[in-house]
Amino acid sequence: MLIRATDIEVSFATHLVLRGADISVSKGECVALIGNNGSGKSTLLRVLAGDLSPNHGTVERHAPAGMLEQNPTLPGETIRDSLEEAQAWHQQLIDNYQTAIESGDMDRAGTIQDRLDDVGWELSHQVASIADRLGAPPLDTPISVLSGGQKRRVALGRALLKTPELLLLDEPTNHLDSEAIEWLQSFLQGYRGGVILVTHDRYLLEAVADRIVEVEDGQTISYKGSYADYLLARAERRSRQEKTELSRVATLAREAAWASRSPAARSTKQRARLKRLEVLEDERPLLRESSFDLDLRTGFKGGAAMIEFAHVDGGYGDNVLIKALTTGIKAKSVVGILGQNGVGKSTLFKLINRDIMPLDGAIYRAPRVKLAVIDQSRSGLDDTDTLFDAAGGGNSHVTVGDHSVHVASFLRRFLFRADQHAQKVASLSGGERMRLLLAKLMLSGANVILLDEPTNDLDLMTLRILEEALISFDGASLVISHDRALLDRTCTTVLSFEADGNVVSYASRLQAVNAADKAKASASPKSSSNKKTKKSPPKPQAPKLSHSERKLLAKLPAKLEALEADRDKLGERLADPKIYQAPDGEAAKLGLQLKGVEDAIAQAYAEWEALERRA
Repeated sequence: MLIRATDIEVSFATHLVLRGADISVSKGECVALIGNNGSGKSTLLRVLAGDLSPNHGTVERHAPAGMLEQNPTLPGETIRDSLEEAQAWHQQLIDNYQTAIESGDMDRAGTIQDRLDDVGWELSHQVASIADRLGAPPLDTPISVLSGGQKRRVALGRALLKTPELLLLDEPTNHLDSEAIEWLQSFLQGYRGGVILVTHDRYLLEAVADRIVEVEDGQTISYKGSYADYLLARAERRSRQEKTELSRVATLAREAAWASRSPAARSTKQRARLKRLEVLEDERPLLRESSFDLDLRTGFKGGAAMIEFAHVDGGYGDNVLIKALTTGIKAKSVVGILGQNGVGKSTLFKLINRDIMPLDGAIYRAPRVKLAVIDQSRSGLDDTDTLFDAAGGGNSHVTVGDHSVHVASFLRRFLFRADQHAQKVASLSGGERMRLLLAKLMLSGANVILLDEPTNDLDLMTLRILEEALISFDGASLVISHDRALLDRTCTTVLSFEADGNVVSYASRLQAVNAADKAKASASPKSSSNKKTKKSPPKPQAPKLSHSERKLLAKLPAKLEALEADRDKLGERLADPKIYQAPDGEAAKLGLQLKGVEDAIAQAYAEWEALERRA
């Protein structure tokens, strides 16, 4: 056992956040911590990390912990300084080993050697490697000029470089592109220590979680298995709780009716019934499921393109990020925007919103287009406003559909408490800020919506509500996101930013990924061969292919095509939310099948490259 927290209670002023929460994690175990925004997940992580002392309860720590916070601070002047500082523990470990050897303390030397064998004796290459994998800026970039997203990537790199026995990660996929998320997924799958993970990425949850711990009403409920197992087990548990609650309420009503009779009925032998009534009244009622309605529909009707690009070049001066883009966006479409960080996705939004003009070509917007944007920094709100004023625009009532609704009632629909109405917008959490922006989006009547990384800081409940709203939206929405599940579930098409400013349209994210994999495969043998010709000294030639190896090489393209088709089919099945409702754990089985197919694809590509080198 690496850590165990028992009966944790934390309150801020009069607000009780955690009331008797329990959690533990063992070596090699990945525990996913989930719950609605404000439920206390980050608070519990801070308690486990030792950054926050609980009002009540105990924390037993048997291993050092490293933590990625939502708002990290970075030491050092440059990225290199910050990342190298995170790895200082390794040199200290080697120094301690040498000291133990020299002093003859072989027991301590053996313990340190086990740790070094576990993490590796040479780690100097990891700083550049992890920075590259996570898409961090160049290592000599000053910390002072980094954006919030870039700081998060460096902070994640620091957490991974520390290689603690216990890794605490709070929303690690925020601001990562798809390739970085997939790399992080594989890293966590092979991590030898323990991991406690807070994330809204459902594919990541399904791939790495051994156990799900949900924070609800200040307490924790543990579920064995993956995210798919959790969904089924939670639904069954909730059904049992609701039946129990109905029985409790009915009994309470009967006892209350009896207790309200005349005092003559209250004889000594009936005192037990009164005692029972007191117990029923003191029981904590079942917490209602928190949810809200998000209906973005405006009644828009129209089949023609709402936005058209005609041979558009976009960028800044000589830096052309988009080249010769020609496409149309119609109503009732959800367009996913794919690509690595910095390739021009946000530039596309600025072109649509007319924040910048095309370098060449033209963009046409239909006359009835009404545009709304939620950008990555969640701007569009005045931080000095109160929540009440921000929602109502200074008015006491807002119009929802054809009805006038008081702002207090409107805010309650979006799960804001009455005591929050006077709160300044600047003090809202990331999830609350996004919920307020979604509320204002519903009031805007926009029929074209641009969403830049909308899933950052959202809990799973709000994420599902947003997905349903996008699917039923009668206008057009464009979504920049690295959330694979959201893209697979909602998008009718995707625009993929590829090399040299080319933007290619695909029917789905999986099709775009498949095309990228094939491009890498076709380029890989050539680039590998060229690199060896230029940089490697002459080596003895490997033996030419045998007859059986030539036959194997000839069959590999067809084999890869079949494997990739299987992967796409499995991915499409896993993208269907109904699969997680199956009682026989089919989603978990499909996830294992998908991993097996992906491993087979990687092995086949390795064989192809090895044989091609000798052909």
